[in-house]
Amino acid sequence: MYKWADGTWFPQLATKWELVPPDKFVVTLRSGVKWADGSDFTATDVLVTFNVGRLMNWTVFKYVDTVAAKGTYTVEFHMAKPSTVVPRYVLRERMRDASTYGAIAKKVEALVAANKVGSDEWKALLKELTDFRPAKLNPSGPYDIDLKSITEAQLTLVKVPTAWNAKEVKFDKIVLYNGETPTVSPLVLSGDVDYATHGFPPATEKAFVDKGIRILRPPIYSGPAIFFNNDVYPFSRVEVRQAIAYAIDRAPNATVSLGASAKPQKYMTGISDNLVPLWISADDLKKFNTYDYDVKKAEALLTGIGFKKGADGIWVDDKGKKMEFELIVPAEYADWSAAAENAAAQLTKFGIKTTMRGVQFQQYVNEVDGQKFTMAIYGWGAGHPHPHFSYVADLFTHNYVSSTIGKGQNFPMKQKLADGTEVDLEKLVVNSADGLDEAAQKKMVTTVALAFNQLLPIVPLWERYGNNPALETRITGWPPEGDPVYRNSPYADSFTVLMILDGRLKPK
Repeated sequence: MYKWADGTWFPQLATKWELVPPDKFVVTLRSGVKWADGSDFTATDVLVTFNVGRLMNWTVFKYVDTVAAKGTYTVEFHMAKPSTVVPRYVLRERMRDASTYGAIAKKVEALVAANKVGSDEWKALLKELTDFRPAKLNPSGPYDIDLKSITEAQLTLVKVPTAWNAKEVKFDKIVLYNGETPTVSPLVLSGDVDYATHGFPPATEKAFVDKGIRILRPPIYSGPAIFFNNDVYPFSRVEVRQAIAYAIDRAPNATVSLGASAKPQKYMTGISDNLVPLWISADDLKKFNTYDYDVKKAEALLTGIGFKKGADGIWVDDKGKKMEFELIVPAEYADWSAAAENAAAQLTKFGIKTTMRGVQFQQYVNEVDGQKFTMAIYGWGAGHPHPHFSYVADLFTHNYVSSTIGKGQNFPMKQKLADGTEVDLEKLVVNSADGLDEAAQKKMVTTVALAFNQLLPIVPLWERYGNNPALETRITGWPPEGDPVYRNSPYADSFTVLMILDGRLKPK
């Protein structure tokens, strides 16, 4: 796990690693680790993991072309495109055991060797993997799921006493509650939950504070944005997306959603404002449009492309169709729902009639990636230190580039900028992490950020910070405010998971 405060790692299944110029990343695995079924964790499991990943079109394979075992505990990743992001892609990946996934991995190897990547056989194997349901987990770490404990409401993790790091963790069991904010809020108030990462609305947070519950506010390096179905006209027009950005006042949208834990996006780059000064120079930042709330600019953009406002106050596009749309949101996400409701109201007031519809969060990815939407609230950015990962989330994940469900946004990667420059966003994003020279990468990141800022494939609303209740009734070890561990996000590189694994959090 990565430590954001100092840029070091907390090693797990790998003990050391190095980028070997010009094109290799070599990982040494921890010896003596056993899976729960008693089998040894070796390089074979790493190969199985990344064969499965190749089948699932993992982004790492835009850089890596081969993965090879160099002995029982050494793995070599050959980079067709050397990049400093390869270590994070590799080191943060969860390992799949050969006992469970080995058969599928061998089929992947055979299809790759036969040059059948993307063939009907490849697609059939992907479906086989997607439909595969192992009878049980086979963990390498200190906890396993007690299958008998699983209900709609919760499940229990139990310690694996034979795990390599079992002595480090101090909890014999951890109960995980299922459910979104409306379900979990009363459990926090009743003291049944010791920690939660949901986006609690301001009123709920106040109720926590009134009960003396401590609130942690770590950065998350991401937030909600409006995503568009580019197959629905006129969202394919950049002027429309820019007009929507101008028509929404992001400050009140943030406040009503999460209070002090939401900060409106300033630079509109597609990456966290916390990361911007680390990657983009002060001089280059002057080139960015911050899209401050300005109804007149929004109107000028629409009238400039032949749109008109009807007598009823609703905009009509250049094809004579009223701008009336639906904005979907995961119904159980209280913060995103508040953002969607507020954005819909602001757009409707502007003259783009917008109706909000909640979708069950378990079904949401199918709705978006399956193109069953016109506008949708989804997450921009990523809790990773290199901007490349944020642009993957912004442009690839829910787009035809990476989705295995459907075309999603269907936002074309090849675009033309206002000055006539043609750009290939997929290549730019991949190249933003190209090479082992960070100074050169900063120039490419700036190029991607400027293109994003002009094209606005999505419209970021605000950046989320945690408002995580941390109860100290049953557990102890939460560090004081300002501790470096809170530079980590509650999600990627979770500070809570880190402190469970290193033993800082423990029962009272």
